[in-house]
Amino acid sequence: MPAVLGYWDIRGLAHAIRLLLEYTNTPYEDKKYCASGEGPDYDISQWTNEKEKLGLDFPNLPYLFDGQTKLTQSNAILRYIARKHKMAGESEEEIQRVDMLENQVMDFRLAFARVCYNPDFRRGRERGDVTCLRTHSKPVAEEKLKLEYLEELPGKLKLFSQFLGDRKWFAGEKLTYVDFLAYDVLDQHRMFAPKCLDQLKNLKDFLDRFEALEKIAAYMSSGRYMKAPVFWRTAQWSNRKE
Repeated sequence: MPAVLGYWDIRGLAHAIRLLLEYTNTPYEDKKYCASGEGPDYDISQWTNEKEKLGLDFPNLPYLFDGQTKLTQSNAILRYIARKHKMAGESEEEIQRVDMLENQVMDFRLAFARVCYNPDFRRGRERGDVTCLRTHSKPVAEEKLKLEYLEELPGKLKLFSQFLGDRKWFAGEKLTYVDFLAYDVLDQHRMFAPKCLDQLKNLKDFLDRFEALEKIAAYMSSGRYMKAPVFWRTAQWSNRKE
């Protein structure tokens, strides 16, 4: 029987998992839960009606069913798939790099989500560009948070660039599951700020190299691939299909 990946009908935390399932040629059902109605009180009963009936130790999305295995927590799911296919690092150095990057990507992702779910974000976008928030004489705390994020972004990306160095993949010469995580967050930021990687050639090359992988390229050109929405409906950026 195919595995079952359950998640909202968005990119979110499931994107890297979907990519890894595709790359490893794992048969799976991509079960998407939808919210309905008008916000902010969306009807999420499609998920909540099942949540406590699935036999999950920690009921949450995403989840993965694979035979007798039932998992939640996105990184635990990724590590499980990766171990099955020897993509979790082999040498001690590789494992250390995998462990560090997994957690660094999660910190990076959470900081980005905090900005994109900020309810004040839309006001800045409606004026033309996030950078126009600098024209406010008395920026509120949320606007200050966004400005700080944008100002700190080049430094954060530079750390990823330095960590990758001249390696083919982040752990070394072999593809590991953290490359799927790194691709996801770097691609999100490329969507968010299209010029943010212009001075970081090795990161741009990494994205190109990842997208050129045969099974990834085939998935991205299929009707099953989901570029957006990145975030859920309450987000202020990329909360709808393109």
